[in-house]
Amino acid sequence: MVSSVKTVAFEGITARQVEAQASLSYGMPGFVIVGLPDKAVNESRERVRAVFKALGLEFPEGRVVVNLAPANLIKEGTHYDLPIALAVMVLKGYVAKEHLDGLLFMGALSLDGSVEKVSGVLPAAVSATAQNLGIVCPYANGTEAAWSNAKLILPISHILELLNYFKGKTQILPPKKPTISNDDYKIDMADVKGQESAKRAMMIAAAGGHNLLMIGPPGSGKTMLAERLATILPPLTVREALETAMIHSVAGILGDEINFCRPFRAPHHSASTPALVGGGKRGVPGEISLAHNGVLFLDELPEFQRSTLDALRQPLESQTAVIARVEAHITYPANFQLIAAMNPCRCGHLGTNGHICSRAPLCAAEYLSKLSGPFLDRFDMQIEVPPADPYELTSDRVGTDSLSMRQKVVQVREICAERCQKLGLNQIVVNANLKGEVLDLALDLDANLREYAAQSALKCGLTARGLMRILRLARTIADLQNEKKVSKLHIVEALSYRHRLFAKPN
Repeated sequence: MVSSVKTVAFEGITARQVEAQASLSYGMPGFVIVGLPDKAVNESRERVRAVFKALGLEFPEGRVVVNLAPANLIKEGTHYDLPIALAVMVLKGYVAKEHLDGLLFMGALSLDGSVEKVSGVLPAAVSATAQNLGIVCPYANGTEAAWSNAKLILPISHILELLNYFKGKTQILPPKKPTISNDDYKIDMADVKGQESAKRAMMIAAAGGHNLLMIGPPGSGKTMLAERLATILPPLTVREALETAMIHSVAGILGDEINFCRPFRAPHHSASTPALVGGGKRGVPGEISLAHNGVLFLDELPEFQRSTLDALRQPLESQTAVIARVEAHITYPANFQLIAAMNPCRCGHLGTNGHICSRAPLCAAEYLSKLSGPFLDRFDMQIEVPPADPYELTSDRVGTDSLSMRQKVVQVREICAERCQKLGLNQIVVNANLKGEVLDLALDLDANLREYAAQSALKCGLTARGLMRILRLARTIADLQNEKKVSKLHIVEALSYRHRLFAKPN
């Protein structure tokens, strides 16, 4: 006799259907799991045996073999406990085969039969909906599964609830619908007093999706500005919110609330390359994927390992994080906006009035040498943030707030959407991601402006990538002023956002 229970395995945020097939044969008693299980899946044998004992059920005598098919796909995680236990119960007749038809099962089992929370329920529920299947999941994941609008969702806290449900002795209530939050920001750009030029740069960066590097002495407000960038970005669309939530679900950090605020991630400078890009034994998403459709903020930029920063170069161009392992290649979405902050030198006061850097210019040279030229070239904007003016800090005047800035950002995004539609693109592309012929059509430069842009690139020592970033930035500045054509003034302002220390990348 062979039983089969549907579950899933994950390749990135894609849930691939897996069948837990169980068979019972004569011979020496044993319990074997095959099909490339990891250690956590292999340990399921002991948990399942303990659950049988806790429920007072007799474990099958003989040799029990559980095959997780397809056998060439790596199986990781504890969510296989429930489907494996049910597959073995079918062998003993405790559960009828027909009760399992049309359902997908996920859940980790404790020794007393309780069903514990697992990661990845949302993408599994989305996959079940696409296949017209219902899903059985832990009660703690019920609200998460409800995002998918699956035809049947059975959230259970104990395996006994499911057995009684199959026998018609009880009912399982559907999960609560997730609450929706459109504005969860507790901070505002008005909190930053002064720094109006830096705020304009932040607004330009938000409007066009441009990467931004801020250089300034300690206490100038760089971190405050970066933390408030998300408050001026437009809310997530439904599709973006679902895609972001699926990544967070796989990472195990998804809550019970549908939040349309863009994610903001700020890893510590001691973060390793796998922590930032993703990887590890299980190929989990890193910070750049957790910041998908949002903001990744790197404070104290030169304090990060150089190899870790250089690992961001490819994801910044491709908007994906590819994790190469011996057994498989995993791809996660990583369309994030990079914001970074740094001091001009190690002591932090190079070029600041009233402060002396005793080791200048060697102090700055050593500090900047940690950043490679190709990595710095990925920043569209590199601005100086001067020390805060004490008179502005003590003033009762309210600066530019997030709401007024966000309104302008949304207007630019709407202009981008109209432009993409006119150009025949299938999706909305922010200015920072315009490429090739689409970029040429969006810029619509005349011969004089093309000549001026080329001369400026030569004088400033810009690379080809740097020049394209300047032109995209000029397009965003023109959109902010609601002008259809890019002018010389727009290019001049865009060039002003290239810091003099990085005019010629190493």
